[in-house]
Amino acid sequence: MKYFYGEYDGEEFPTQDKLFGFDQLMQFILQYCDQALKAIEQMMKDPKDEAQSELLEQMLKEGMLDKDGKGKLRLTPKAVTRMQRKALNEVFANLRVGQREGHEKITPGLGGERIEGTKPYEFGDPVSELDLHQTLHNALARQGLPQGGPRDGATARHREKDATSESISPSHRPPLPASSARIHFTEKDFELHLHEGVTSCSTVVLLDMSGSMMRYGRFLSAKKVAMAMQALVHGRFPQDTIDFVGFYSGAARIPEVMLPLAMPKPVTVYDYQVRLKVKVDQLDRAPQHFTNLHMGLQLARRILRNRASENKQIFIVTDGQPTAHVEGDFVYLLYPPDPRSTVATLKEAVLAVREGCRISTFALIEDYWGMDWVGFVDQLSKLTKGIAFYTSSGELASCVMESYLSGKKKKAYIA
Repeated sequence: MKYFYGEYDGEEFPTQDKLFGFDQLMQFILQYCDQALKAIEQMMKDPKDEAQSELLEQMLKEGMLDKDGKGKLRLTPKAVTRMQRKALNEVFANLRVGQREGHEKITPGLGGERIEGTKPYEFGDPVSELDLHQTLHNALARQGLPQGGPRDGATARHREKDATSESISPSHRPPLPASSARIHFTEKDFELHLHEGVTSCSTVVLLDMSGSMMRYGRFLSAKKVAMAMQALVHGRFPQDTIDFVGFYSGAARIPEVMLPLAMPKPVTVYDYQVRLKVKVDQLDRAPQHFTNLHMGLQLARRILRNRASENKQIFIVTDGQPTAHVEGDFVYLLYPPDPRSTVATLKEAVLAVREGCRISTFALIEDYWGMDWVGFVDQLSKLTKGIAFYTSSGELASCVMESYLSGKKKKAYIA
């Protein structure tokens, strides 16, 4: 049996008597993953609480939990979807009032909520969105008030009727004579309303799974945000795509159903200095707790190349600078951080930007002794002309969601 030691966070491992209700059980699974599923299996074999036993049996019947061919518990897609929705509700409960659920894009014509302002008509624009008030104003400003009076003989008849108007009820009065004057419009007079449209977006979220992400509840917070984004895309922005990639000593895509069970890699090497060179195809035999953002960016670029969305972006959630990179057929694991890893990562980020990707970095900072690494984030943001957020785990959800919801790479203002 292997033992892994880490800093005690002050939270007590939940006992069986504290596990009641679906939400508490799902939180337990999110926090402890495979260990939690093993604990639940043990609870089902030796139930000490009748209510808990009934809850677990009910979850099996409802399809929230299932057993694989070896009899081990696993989460079902139904349970993952419910966890995503709960995470989304928690995130939006903490967002500032006034955030709009959309990717802003100022455009003429249909496609979103009408906003203040107009634009001149251009060939091909939808005439249904004509602003009649502004169009009329343009025509009158160009040609002045229409000239001409009532038709011949109408004035005399109207005067005669005015003399007796007091004796005629309003409902029986004849209509006023029509005017022969006309307002002449040209194509230059036409003005169209502006709309706030919605544009499609493909996002890859790079989640740091290095050993240090276990501290301060960093990875748990990042995982909840990731699940909330999944629910948001499925329910509100079906035209968008979102993929998740975990990076550690290597990098790999995280399937949707496996995200709730993802965990940082445990630290296995405590040497003051580490200089390892490992073949890529043998990387699974090496220590896994390093930070290979370089390989994560490479995988993100490959994913986004296959997306047809109008906008593409990469979100990076990390708590430290790179300590690994790829050179040819080898991966270098270097601690303390080496400039070679930094340079390789920055070059990869620049290549992503040249392919049309926007990069946003969310740097998790809870302690000041490790602040020196944020210089890497500054370099990354300057080179890629991206955005950097320096935040704590508790504020991560607001930063990511607000960036995604308001988050277009470019805003096209049409004047």
